[in-house]
Amino acid sequence: MTASTPAYVLALDLGTTGNRAILFNADGMIVSSAYKELTQYYPQPGWLEHDPREIWQDTCWTMQTVLQKADISAKDIAAIGLSVQRETCLLWDKTTGRPLHNAIVWQDRRTSPLCNQLASQGHAADIYDRTGLVLDAYFSATKLTWLLEEIQREHPPIDFENVLAGTIDTWILWNLTGGKVHATDDSNASRTMLMNLASREWDETLLNLFKIPVHLMPKIQPSLGLFGYTQPELLGGEVPIMAILGDQQASLFAHGCDRPGLLKCTYGTGCFLVTHTGEKIQRSRNQLLSTVAWTQTGNDGIQVGYGMEGSIFTTGACIQWLRDGIKVITAATDTERMAQQVADNGGVYFVPALSGLGAPHWDMSARGAFFGITGGVQREHMVRAVLEAIAFQVKEVVQAINQDSGTDIALLKVDGGACQNDFLMQFQADVLGIPVERPAVLDASAQGAAFAAGLAVNFWQDYATLTASRQIDRTFQPGAGVTQAQANFTMWQKAVERAKYWVED
Repeated sequence: MTASTPAYVLALDLGTTGNRAILFNADGMIVSSAYKELTQYYPQPGWLEHDPREIWQDTCWTMQTVLQKADISAKDIAAIGLSVQRETCLLWDKTTGRPLHNAIVWQDRRTSPLCNQLASQGHAADIYDRTGLVLDAYFSATKLTWLLEEIQREHPPIDFENVLAGTIDTWILWNLTGGKVHATDDSNASRTMLMNLASREWDETLLNLFKIPVHLMPKIQPSLGLFGYTQPELLGGEVPIMAILGDQQASLFAHGCDRPGLLKCTYGTGCFLVTHTGEKIQRSRNQLLSTVAWTQTGNDGIQVGYGMEGSIFTTGACIQWLRDGIKVITAATDTERMAQQVADNGGVYFVPALSGLGAPHWDMSARGAFFGITGGVQREHMVRAVLEAIAFQVKEVVQAINQDSGTDIALLKVDGGACQNDFLMQFQADVLGIPVERPAVLDASAQGAAFAAGLAVNFWQDYATLTASRQIDRTFQPGAGVTQAQANFTMWQKAVERAKYWVED
């Protein structure tokens, strides 16, 4: 590699709780990173919003900061890859660039009544057939419907010829390119509940059902490939944007899970277990989602890889709630020490349904709850119960994947912030009864976006070699706690049943 050849790939990992930029070198190692936590807005119980302007400002700051820290310029960057929180969506004015409302976050439950109404009208099966998704407020379609109705109430008259819609990747891409490109990729489009999974196009029937004009929607492109170039003034020169992936698909890409039989779990705001199912759509019998893993242009046209996913809404978010909500910890790292200070959970079980329950329950009305509290319970027991609940939720989804595939998963690959917690990872191995493999680089979503972008510009040549070179930090083996962990799982399942149907939507 000569001195004039770009030596780095820049990944933007735009997540639910914060926005991050990471610079990777030719060895796939992190050179520089910058992060800003994102403000969470809760207008009403069960509602969650983000300020799109803050996301864009933080994206600019993190990009510029990593370049400054590494003492490099735009000409040193071969490509940019985006990994983004999925399903979160917004509307904006294409003339002024002004968001018409805060973005509605994927965890937001305000459209549960609309989902229930559509289900009662018999639309759930058809939506699943077309999209591979369960009819739920989690996805973008009903959020966009709500936004369109809201801005017509609040800001009439609206000229919809000037309005653009999109998920966070579309918003950031539009801004990175100075408003030149309004596009998304297959992996993010497949999470809107508006894309036909087989044709990979916006589904006219669903657009009509959700009353969303097609001209508002971005162009759908392959996940790997040229999306556009950054405005020169952002980084001091144009840089090609060569990959866009939903964060979970980016993580799957980083782990080298490009074929059936491989499973990863990201422990972030939620937990997301994804397995690659090959070139064909695989349907679940256990309410798992069929989705696009990623797409790219090959010699024979567009190459499509599909996946199956179990989406768990509240995992890292309940640790954040322990810190910011009920304030029983001061930092997320406190949880490991506190959980290890007690011999067991003291009979306490936590149901982390702070935003309802995702896979495999899909219960929008469930609410979080502690069960089994007695006079001897201390906060350490409650913290431990929260960590155990994260592992129990993952076990439920692994069981569902095993039933759907007919072959038991033998190894769980993990990433995300919460997997730094050794207690949680050991308990996860115990309750699953299989090894849990933790890589050295936990920012797998960013790493996957970087790998995809770098491969797309031939910065790296071979995907298999690249992913095989990732370093493993530790593998947790099932240990002495297996029997008790699995017995507690049975008790936890009873607690979950009691937390369901808590409110009427």
